[in-house]
Amino acid sequence: MPYLLSSHLPGKPAGQRFRALVERGGILRLPGAHNGMAALQARAAGFEALYLSGAAMTASMGLPDLGIITVDEVSFFIRQIVRAAGLPLLVDGDTGYGETLNVMHMVRSFEEAGAGAVHLEDQLLPKKCGHLNDKKLADARDMAAKIAAAARARSHLYLVARTDAAASEGIEGAVARARLYLDAGADAIFPEALGSAWMFREFAARLPGVPLLANMTEFGRTPFLTAAEFEAMGYRMVIWPVSSLRVANKAQERLYATLQRDGETRAMLEEMQTRAELYDLIGLDKYEALDSSIVQSVLPRPSGDGAGE
Repeated sequence: MPYLLSSHLPGKPAGQRFRALVERGGILRLPGAHNGMAALQARAAGFEALYLSGAAMTASMGLPDLGIITVDEVSFFIRQIVRAAGLPLLVDGDTGYGETLNVMHMVRSFEEAGAGAVHLEDQLLPKKCGHLNDKKLADARDMAAKIAAAARARSHLYLVARTDAAASEGIEGAVARARLYLDAGADAIFPEALGSAWMFREFAARLPGVPLLANMTEFGRTPFLTAAEFEAMGYRMVIWPVSSLRVANKAQERLYATLQRDGETRAMLEEMQTRAELYDLIGLDKYEALDSSIVQSVLPRPSGDGAGE
């Protein structure tokens, strides 16, 4: 139910709710939601938590994913998604927007915006999508310092440390970094751009009991695996970071091509969300009913001395 219509706000902070979902067992499925509408649709489909991808966010702004947006811009996306769906949200924190003090500022800002979890990565700026080449890694001790700073700054945020080291340092190097990040205060580990099912299994086998996150992005290095397959390998979370944006963008591309060709949109009607479906999803009638009930309940009161009667 949209946030203004909820009978009560969640009783626990978003970070505690996110942690409970991870710790209850099984695998937590986190579809990417790049705006409030996508968040509403994901919730309507039955998902319990969401993911905000830096790549999807920047692409929706017409920008590349090179770490060039700000904490405030990301916080705007967090607020609209959390406000729309009310679900615990894992946010892509890139490299933390700077060094240790910047990381602490990010954590506080994201918590205030309503995030439930954040992941930090061990790349250097300009950072790249994890599935591209020529990524530059930070010194592992510098990254651990960022993790420690994030852990110190948070009040409830669930903290995921991402390592991009597998491509250049192999499984051994990635696992060594993961252990260092866990010691620094990370709650979970995100090994990025693993290129085979064997690599996923091997990474999990070397970190038994550690909550692990898998990235099931399309058109990358990772082979297609299901949530159940990741769970069987020992993973506790899986994200589909850019899928919603990819589908939406492809549909918009078809729309604009049709409109340019035909000068009208009738050929696309079957692919459109109807007005009734849109209003039902955003709860328009419920908002109108809420507005009317409040207007009706606010009545002038006598002052007690007869003045103005």
